[in-house]
Amino acid sequence: MSSFLHQRTLQNPFSNPFPVSASSSTNSKRSFSSVLDPTTLLALLALVVVVGVFCPWLGMPQALSFTLTSTSASKWDHYTLEQALSFVAKNGSVIVCIVSQPYLPFLNNWLISIAMQDRQDMVLVIAEDYASLHRVNDLWPGHAVLIPPVLDAEAAHKFGSQGFFNFTARRPRHLLKILELGYGVMYNDVDMVWLADPFPYLVGNHDVYFTDDMTTIKPLNHSHDLPPPGKKGRPYICSCMIFLRPTNEAKLVLKKWIEELQIQPWTKTVKSNDQPAFNWALMKIAKEVDMYLLPQAAFPTGGLYFKNKTWVKETKGMHVIIHNNYIVGFEKKIKRFRDYGLWLVDDHAHESPLGTL
Repeated sequence: MSSFLHQRTLQNPFSNPFPVSASSSTNSKRSFSSVLDPTTLLALLALVVVVGVFCPWLGMPQALSFTLTSTSASKWDHYTLEQALSFVAKNGSVIVCIVSQPYLPFLNNWLISIAMQDRQDMVLVIAEDYASLHRVNDLWPGHAVLIPPVLDAEAAHKFGSQGFFNFTARRPRHLLKILELGYGVMYNDVDMVWLADPFPYLVGNHDVYFTDDMTTIKPLNHSHDLPPPGKKGRPYICSCMIFLRPTNEAKLVLKKWIEELQIQPWTKTVKSNDQPAFNWALMKIAKEVDMYLLPQAAFPTGGLYFKNKTWVKETKGMHVIIHNNYIVGFEKKIKRFRDYGLWLVDDHAHESPLGTL
């Protein structure tokens, strides 16, 4: 499929509605050329030499580099969530992921799979660092936004670390802001691949939709209620694939999730992430919220899809989103995706809105 099919004509929110006329442009050029007499040119050359010699001692290279970058990079620093949502939303809903720079290859792989379902225009990338914000928006203007404060991108990618906890713990706050602005939101981790369009599976008018992270095989006609608590006293719902409608009840889920994260912070002895808190929240408010468990055959956990060939064969043609979890490490995840023909960037980079990144 040609890449142009996945990119629409963009209405740049920062474009100037009052372009400079031809006559004023000519006058500007004349004024500028008159200033550049030999004396002025000599002074400018001297300034360049001085800057080149003394910048390394004054600690200025980063500031100078930022100044010399394209204006398209710096302007995105002031791009708001409200602007971004109004730009990408379709039928009142958006598809959201949250990334820092180390995750950009997975972002591209995930985007290709979404483009294959013609849903890429709904995607909003919440960047957790300026490098990701600028990179995505340079290639795909308007589809990335940063919600301050900025985290340490390198510390955020190691599973089980405090940096990873801080990274994932921001998720419910980001999603709550989207709901409060009146939009429905589908959240995905970027180590996922779409094999089909998930939106037809959001049946009914429930407040929140989610998937089970357990590997135990369920019957095809399993219950769509919140599963009962497991050995740890709570369910094992995955916080990686969620759809929320902008209802008060869905907002309650996110507020309770935030509260549970504050009760159970990361420590050196309990190297937690955001998922246990999500499950405690769901269990505690289950009677107040209309919840819907998505079908396991369509949304299997990685621990089932990648480790039970018999089940995969029996449910062939039913799979919608595959999550590459139950494995730790970028290289290991990429290898497993490749082994199963799901590392799409190898052969389908032209179908990504980001190209080869």
